[in-house]
Amino acid sequence: MFKRAYDILYEFRSYAVAGACIAVSFLLLATNDSRQIQSIRSLAVGSVGTLQDAASFLPEYFGLKRENELLRAMNLRLSDEVSRLREARLENIRLRQMLELKHRPSPRFITANVIGKNLQLLRNTITIDAGEADGVAPQMPVVTEAGLAGKVVSTAPGYAIAQLLLNRDVRVSAKIQRNRVDGIVRWEGGRTLGLYNVAKTLDVQPGDVVITSEYSGIFPAGIRIGIVESTRNVPGSLFQSVAVVPSVDFQRLEQVAVIATPGDSSRAALESTIPTR
Repeated sequence: MFKRAYDILYEFRSYAVAGACIAVSFLLLATNDSRQIQSIRSLAVGSVGTLQDAASFLPEYFGLKRENELLRAMNLRLSDEVSRLREARLENIRLRQMLELKHRPSPRFITANVIGKNLQLLRNTITIDAGEADGVAPQMPVVTEAGLAGKVVSTAPGYAIAQLLLNRDVRVSAKIQRNRVDGIVRWEGGRTLGLYNVAKTLDVQPGDVVITSEYSGIFPAGIRIGIVESTRNVPGSLFQSVAVVPSVDFQRLEQVAVIATPGDSSRAALESTIPTR
């Protein structure tokens, strides 16, 4: 075995000697601190850096090309979705006109900052810097870009207090967006809301989106409330227990919008005449 290795080394002796000389020269360059060697070393490092900078665009080019393709595909999907939504809206308008259904006016939003927050009680509230002078009135819904936050309960000329969904006194008529199963959303403490009055026989699944329904005289229909986290059958009850995670992060609530659509007083007066017992 050693003889074979010797024969191979002897056959390529010129390459071995050249490699050894190169290795010795690099070693001498690395250990020599003379001014000439330092200049050569700096020149070599600069040349290598220049080559690396010149060649670095290659992976960036292919990465940017791939990212551009992904963004183009995403843009096409979003454009298609916008087109479909526009067509659905126009179709909805045409159907409403054919059926002579009432058109719901677009709401007016009053933006405000949260300047006070109380999240330590069972009746949690926030204070906002918009009030009667801005058109805010009690019973107006309070929303964010994530969904429903609560409702206004008290106003002053420049301020208002709103009850959050995390408040034992707030009740919201709601429904499952997927199959229109309706119920009542309320908070009984803890980190989740509850969707109540949902029969055991109805199909409610984790991941379902919960939105406001048409049965409320305060909250407009279609506002996102949260996502169903879990369902559970309650022994001895006709209803199931549905836990809903709110869409709004109340701990980080900083800006809100008040929906300035006054409630229908005639509807409220009519519904109040119906006996509840």
